[in-house]
Amino acid sequence: MATIELVQVEKKFGDFHAVKPVNLTINDGEFVVLLGPSGCGKTTTLRMIAGLETITSGKILLNGEDITDKPARDRDVSFVFQFFALYPHMTAKGNIIFPLQTQGTSRSEIEQRLNEVVKMLDIQYLLHLRPGALSSGDQQRIALARALIRRPRAFLLDEPLGALDADFRETMRAEIKSLHLRTKATTLYVTHDQIEAMAMGDRIVVMSAAIVQQVGTPAEVYHDPNNMFVARFIGSPGMNLIPGTYSQGSVQLPGNNVCPVPETYRSTLDKYGYDKKVVVGFRPEAVIPSANGVLSSQVYSQDLHGSYTMINLSMNGEIIHGRVERSANYAINDIVRFDIRPDMIRFFDPETESAIKAEVRNV
Repeated sequence: MATIELVQVEKKFGDFHAVKPVNLTINDGEFVVLLGPSGCGKTTTLRMIAGLETITSGKILLNGEDITDKPARDRDVSFVFQFFALYPHMTAKGNIIFPLQTQGTSRSEIEQRLNEVVKMLDIQYLLHLRPGALSSGDQQRIALARALIRRPRAFLLDEPLGALDADFRETMRAEIKSLHLRTKATTLYVTHDQIEAMAMGDRIVVMSAAIVQQVGTPAEVYHDPNNMFVARFIGSPGMNLIPGTYSQGSVQLPGNNVCPVPETYRSTLDKYGYDKKVVVGFRPEAVIPSANGVLSSQVYSQDLHGSYTMINLSMNGEIIHGRVERSANYAINDIVRFDIRPDMIRFFDPETESAIKAEVRNV
């Protein structure tokens, strides 16, 4: 398939930065997700790779070839849009084979490729129907088939599940991931949904404010966020971020709570400085209620999520979310004592919002 490289790629509209200079490599056969809130620059990045948007500076390489100035039709990539972009007057079959017809592909070759994608996506029963007679999920299958039939070097998908209902989203998410595993196609996928990103991506590129905030595996961006934005954005809910002051092996938190610092962070924070402000970060599942817990907070609500209960605590106004056993039952204003799993504690600089990386960390 293909390796895609972005070298200092930048996009400006006048004085407005849509994408600040980014360096990124999508490896051959990799499924990479561009993740971020609306307006962060992820779709603009995808459109620049596709040739649908000109770049302001930098260059784009496809298998080492500079395609920066190539028109979209000559880049040998397939683009799948959020809203399907099917021709309403054509049947599903007509929509699928249209790209090959415009390229002058022989009838026998078209039929061979059509049979391949139809079998792959199990859509034989849809071929005679027009888009208006298809469900949104089936329309997206036809759009995927149209992209696949071209046998491009890379697939670019822009929020392809954004217009689907929740049930369809889960089904199509599984289908797209399964399709990728079968075809081994280089894929770049844009979404604002972090659940989609975590479930589908080999790597995730987290973007905010036109800047790439972090590139890593789902586990890396979840457990070791580069900064407080990634910590908040990844996870449902995001990471708990509690301000405190570091001093000699512990952090003073609101409400006279004292959080012990894991041994792996001691030397790092000693160098960071005593009596300095820090932000303590930990995921909801790191909260361990215990009668002898070193920390305490007051319950202000709880939610049953089927397999677990989310308790919402207030530590002198600082909100903490804890994921606990489904059988847990607390009353409003109860005081809950708890510990934090030491291996899941992270620290951030409140001024730069960057992670304070431990010099040595147990995995």
